[in-house]
Amino acid sequence: MTPDVATGTWIESDVPPRLDALNWSRWHQRVIVALGITWILDGLEASLIANLAPTLERALQLSATEVGYANTTYLVGEVAGALLFGHLTDRLGRKKLFLVTLALYLVATALSGLAWNLAVFLPLRFLAGAGIGGEYSAINSAIDELVPARIRGQIDLAINGSYWIGVALGGGATVALLHASFLPPDAAWRVAFGLGAILGIAILLVRRHVPESPRWLLMHGHVVEAARTCAAIEHEIRASGVAVAEQVAAVRIKVSGTVSLRYLLHVLVRVYPRRTVLGIVLLLSQAFLYNSIFFSYGMILTKFHGISPDDVGLFVLPFAVGNFLGPLWLGKYFDRWGRRVMIPATYFLSGVLLLVTGGLFWAGMLDAVTQTLAWSVVFFVASAAASSAYLTVSELFPVEIRGMAIAVFFAFSTLVGSAAPSLFGAIVDAGKPVQLFGGYALAASLMIGAAIIARWLGVAAEGKSLEALTLAHHDEQARAE
Repeated sequence: MTPDVATGTWIESDVPPRLDALNWSRWHQRVIVALGITWILDGLEASLIANLAPTLERALQLSATEVGYANTTYLVGEVAGALLFGHLTDRLGRKKLFLVTLALYLVATALSGLAWNLAVFLPLRFLAGAGIGGEYSAINSAIDELVPARIRGQIDLAINGSYWIGVALGGGATVALLHASFLPPDAAWRVAFGLGAILGIAILLVRRHVPESPRWLLMHGHVVEAARTCAAIEHEIRASGVAVAEQVAAVRIKVSGTVSLRYLLHVLVRVYPRRTVLGIVLLLSQAFLYNSIFFSYGMILTKFHGISPDDVGLFVLPFAVGNFLGPLWLGKYFDRWGRRVMIPATYFLSGVLLLVTGGLFWAGMLDAVTQTLAWSVVFFVASAAASSAYLTVSELFPVEIRGMAIAVFFAFSTLVGSAAPSLFGAIVDAGKPVQLFGGYALAASLMIGAAIIARWLGVAAEGKSLEALTLAHHDEQARAE
């Protein structure tokens, strides 16, 4: 498709304001389901590995440390996928990439169930992770560019929280399959990996009807196509009985086209340095927290609390419910009370609650049930905090680098956080509660530190259009000076 307008040209367009002025409709709901499934798939994958960890130790003759390696490999795959596909989603468009990345994921996760040893299992986990990592860049970019500004916060948090629907599905499925009398034990865990592939195929068919982001089209000079796509969206919404604004004020936009890595670094380091630090801190701290706790969840229940490997999924369900309800219930306050209030509050509180839970575990005051309840309370808050990190990175950087910016932040935080499963796997192998408390204390301190940074560097993005936010750096610089 040949651009209508040359790169570097300033244009006036009413497309972004028209998208922000739309009332919530069934069209938005369909798009959110088709795209937001990424988080459910990632939750399903993480849940399968966490719940099947004791089973994998037995079936593939792995140690807890080697299961940690498998988790780390999946996370490293997410890093590689985010960087590769993040670049491509800014270059080629959101729609092309969220079809390719989903296809890669579903093939790799299906083949994971056919692995017969660690050497085969690890590369397949890497490829599955690469598909999901690529999804994050394309999907988060598309969602923020299609959702009205006034409700962007609560919608983003709800979508990100849907990760835990996948976790719950994985928990319930593993319990059912591992207890199924018609399946031999060595086949049950293999069938479990096919669930993600089945779900992926269904969503792949739905995604074909999701349009390209009109904002991406504008930035690449496809002005006529952007207006046509926006008009088609409005027509569908109007046909469903929802009113559509007839007149909105146009905004000025510079057609950027595909930008270079040098331009990306310039924007991150020179134009938005405060936002860059904020994004790194928020994503890194939550990645370490989640990778620390969740990927060692099943092993802690079996090693320290004597739970049968076949029953681990039962204890994941309440944990998943707490994680899902947190962003769902707290999300509206990120738009109502603001980012600079809610982000520091949720990060700080989750860190303190984790520190208390770790202390109770060290003191021997928790059994499997109370441990799960304590974790559920911690992550009711922490899940909203983690979701707000992705919201922050997605909404604070320009359209032309949004996919790559998400990829860079996600890759860096995940790469650092990928050490957590191996670290906690080794701690579980050691079997000493005091060492586990030390790991919890480290994760908690990162969250509390992030709360302080978020209060200092946070941006009041609630209710503002993406275009307005990208021009707000002049105010940031003035405040800093």
